[in-house]
Amino acid sequence: MSELIWTGTLNDGHRLGGSVGFYDTTLRDGEQTVGVVLDPEQKLEIARLLDGLGIERIEAGFPRVSEDDWRAVELIAGAGLQAQVWGFSRAVPADLEALVELGVPASVIESPISDLKLNAIGVDRDTMLGRITNAMRFAAEHGIHAAFFGVDSTRAEPDFYERVYTSAVEAGAREVVVVDTLGIASPEAVEELVGKTVEWVGPGVPVHFHGHNDFGLATASAVAAVRAGATWIQGTINGMGERAGNANLGEVAMTLRALYGVESNLRLDRVREVSARVQELSGYALEPWKPVTGATLFRRESGAVASQFHDPPSIEPFSSELVHAQRAIVLGKKSGLDSIRIKADELGLDVPEERRAELLAKVKELGARKRGLVSDDEFRELVAG
Repeated sequence: MSELIWTGTLNDGHRLGGSVGFYDTTLRDGEQTVGVVLDPEQKLEIARLLDGLGIERIEAGFPRVSEDDWRAVELIAGAGLQAQVWGFSRAVPADLEALVELGVPASVIESPISDLKLNAIGVDRDTMLGRITNAMRFAAEHGIHAAFFGVDSTRAEPDFYERVYTSAVEAGAREVVVVDTLGIASPEAVEELVGKTVEWVGPGVPVHFHGHNDFGLATASAVAAVRAGATWIQGTINGMGERAGNANLGEVAMTLRALYGVESNLRLDRVREVSARVQELSGYALEPWKPVTGATLFRRESGAVASQFHDPPSIEPFSSELVHAQRAIVLGKKSGLDSIRIKADELGLDVPEERRAELLAKVKELGARKRGLVSDDEFRELVAG
């Protein structure tokens, strides 16, 4: 695989090695994207896509939200996926009882722990800590493999944070999640907090990182968390989610592999297919320049770049083969003579060298007038005219 990555040697001194697991929350946190509604059958389809993508843990949803969410968790849990199916619950008895009724073997259990959140809901620290420890005991007693999820933990007071996380583990939490609910933590702060959490909960307790992208740092923060010892990264397909979204698991996987030498089970050769289908089902579109899955990543309009199109490592950081994408030259205002030659050859058109400058001028004029690309059919008409 390394022969398909062309990042040079600059990063070699910062390689981490090892591997990381991915926990996908597209079906719960991702559906919190404004205006997105997925029915149970669509969620099941996405869960199967995630399974084929190599995601090890799939959060099927929050069953107490609605009948549809309950049905979705039921369908996914019974689908025979290779991935482990997780639920989502608050640290309240009714949510936990729903997990038991559904027979969900593992679940994130959340509670807010920052003073900002606690004050907003009118609950003091000791009361919330009691709810958390009771929930962890309930989960342990009922055979639920629980991961404690401290909402807004990156804004919690450090002493209370440590107390909550160690108490949750003592009460029965098998794993913990460092949660940057509002995406406010710098990567350096994430690395510090995750490192402390690994130390506080002790060996044998896996630490996750769940980050949001409000300052565009979700991928960088996920890398920082792995550097500090996180063994699971939570995120979504396409980075979908509330506000600016979650960490984009495809981007995180590519960044970790290409720049840090950290492997995962995520199938990069399927990530664009899954990305496209999730967009269709959810009813939104991504920026065409989006990393890893963007439509224009391997399409070249610039004439200067077209002159190097024959040598992919000179103009791309990794091979299109890695993500199963097609490379292409497109024509428009920014095309050059090499663009004309390559496109003519691609379409099987006889364009003598002496005609290329004339055609280039026409392509540039049409592209500027359209304020867009010149289609293959329009180029054929220019050649024929």
